[in-house]
Amino acid sequence: MSVSAILREAAGALNFNRQRSLLTMASLGWGVACFVILYSYGEGFGFALRSSFQAVGQDLILMFGGETSAQAGGQRSGREIQLDLTDVDLIRDNVPLVSAVSGEVMIRNAMTVRGVREENITVRGVEPAYGKIRNMTMAEGRWINGEDSLDKQRVAILGAKSAHKLFGEIPPVGESITVNGIQFQIVGVLETKTQISNYNTPDNECVFIPLTTSSLLKDITHPEDIVWMPANPMFRKEAVKNVRGVMARAHNFMPNDEQALQVFVFNEFQKIVDTMSLALQILLGLIGALTLAIGGIGLANIMLVSVTQRTREIGILKSIGATRGAILWQFLAEAMAIVTAGGLLGVLIGWAVTAGIQTLPLLGPLFKDDSGNGDIHLHISRFAVVTSTVVLEVIGLFAGWLPALKASRLDPIDALRYE
Repeated sequence: MSVSAILREAAGALNFNRQRSLLTMASLGWGVACFVILYSYGEGFGFALRSSFQAVGQDLILMFGGETSAQAGGQRSGREIQLDLTDVDLIRDNVPLVSAVSGEVMIRNAMTVRGVREENITVRGVEPAYGKIRNMTMAEGRWINGEDSLDKQRVAILGAKSAHKLFGEIPPVGESITVNGIQFQIVGVLETKTQISNYNTPDNECVFIPLTTSSLLKDITHPEDIVWMPANPMFRKEAVKNVRGVMARAHNFMPNDEQALQVFVFNEFQKIVDTMSLALQILLGLIGALTLAIGGIGLANIMLVSVTQRTREIGILKSIGATRGAILWQFLAEAMAIVTAGGLLGVLIGWAVTAGIQTLPLLGPLFKDDSGNGDIHLHISRFAVVTSTVVLEVIGLFAGWLPALKASRLDPIDALRYE
């Protein structure tokens, strides 16, 4: 039999048993749709989790002072190391691998007043580079600039939640607040941060003022911490090593004394988030793969039933000259046609469902953020489509091979006698 004849016979058999063929296609299509939708959910969940973690800073490195654990320069161990405001300039001038650095002081529970409203709010004194380091995005107004710092301007930027507490629905920019009795003008309001990682108070609940201006509220000689980011993530470890070296020379401790200077690389914590996301994607992928496998078992069962029901037909085909190979390829062609059609149907269903749903709430309601940044966005993944198609074709090949092999090995005389 020629290839065209084999394909005609396969198409005729599928058309004759079209109800059974359509149901089998539907079951396989549902398996593919489940895999595509579940993988899309896992991918969207991982992206939402990563972006919410990175809201604290794209490549944030945070430094605190500590206590020496080893003797250095003739001084005892256990000596307290305090950060100094001059350390910021030392790092900026001596470590080229650092692209942005800022000192930070905090005035916790500062009495903040706007009209008749009074709130205890954490006020952070920071430098202009802090906005880049900490992923500060403005909803309105502007961030702190160089002139604000140089002239000790009494300007403030409100976190989204602190703006709502103090002003409600009134636009804050241009208005004034009083912090511990000192008046500040509001020049900007931050967008709501869907932020699952932070140190101290979440950014949404803070007020930000120039670091130099915060000297009106407290002594800024020794900032609570210094934040910075590397010029390139590839050189992050080298940058940390260089910063430790500069700080060790300035404060007279051993560069490898990790207790003397506490350095927190937030990117290392992100590995935990990435692992959680990957674990969920693998779990959902396995569930989808099992659904596909169940559909493959159903296909194998249907093909075996088809061989049994068409035993006499196989006997007739063999008696008029059909070879074992022709019978084998006819049944394989039927199986692969069902699989391919089912796969296409599944991809279409998956696309329709994800396009229809688009977004599922995750962290948005928790942070009262309607921007969608912390929600799960469903998109058809090319990887999911290719993977499900390849897996389905392999399943179809194996599910159709055994029944096809059985059909090709039937003895024509026994097949003609079959009742």
